[in-house]
Amino acid sequence: MQIIYIIGTAGSGKSLLTSVLTPWYADKGSHAVAVNLDPGAVSLPYTPQVDIRDYIDIGAVMESYQLGPNGALIFASDLIASRLHELQDEIDTINPEYVIVDTPGQMELFAYRNSGPYIVDNLRSEGKAIIFLFDSTIVSSASNFVSIALLAGSLKLRLEAPQVVVLSKKDLIGEQWKTVLKWASNSSALEDAVSKEHSANYSLLTSSVLRDLVRLGISYEPIPFSAVTQDGIVELSGTLSRILSGGEEMND
Repeated sequence: MQIIYIIGTAGSGKSLLTSVLTPWYADKGSHAVAVNLDPGAVSLPYTPQVDIRDYIDIGAVMESYQLGPNGALIFASDLIASRLHELQDEIDTINPEYVIVDTPGQMELFAYRNSGPYIVDNLRSEGKAIIFLFDSTIVSSASNFVSIALLAGSLKLRLEAPQVVVLSKKDLIGEQWKTVLKWASNSSALEDAVSKEHSANYSLLTSSVLRDLVRLGISYEPIPFSAVTQDGIVELSGTLSRILSGGEEMND
């Protein structure tokens, strides 16, 4: 069983990617299930086979502990780890080849509290990978690209799992996605773009950050993807296949 965690900032397209990737594997003859780990999700563009909302009710948490919506989400995110056994039993009963995990909308509730790393470490699988979404509507600004790249780097260090970067919502930024890819592969071009957006001091700081990322071997060349047109799904599934099973799956 292979597990794929989909992570990104709020509104970056995690649930939409889940709604595309799960049937993609099924159409290729693999048994895939979608797991929703967002207890605060009101509606989803797919039907999860395993759903944390069956175990954690945000409304009940708010009422029982006299919490507001944000406090309840924080509390609930910590409760997820306590229900890992039930989630594992459900997944094991289904026994799929691929598990697509849609993580909470507010990324920090999963990635930067103890429950997220605990789940990634302890949910049993033969292989695992992280898909990190670069929201194209955000990273079409050079300075925002640097900020999201840093966020992706910190997440990679925290979760200690192979990471695939996806440029989501490609269809919303026209041809600008090509510029984003250029920034990802050419730090000089990215530095030049940042210098046009900000002051010299900010640009100097950005240049230092970029050089440190390169020096540490952390670089990002995202796979452009659109959930609407499904552009990029072949490239994404191929990259995941190489990570998870040495490229032996998903042959077209």
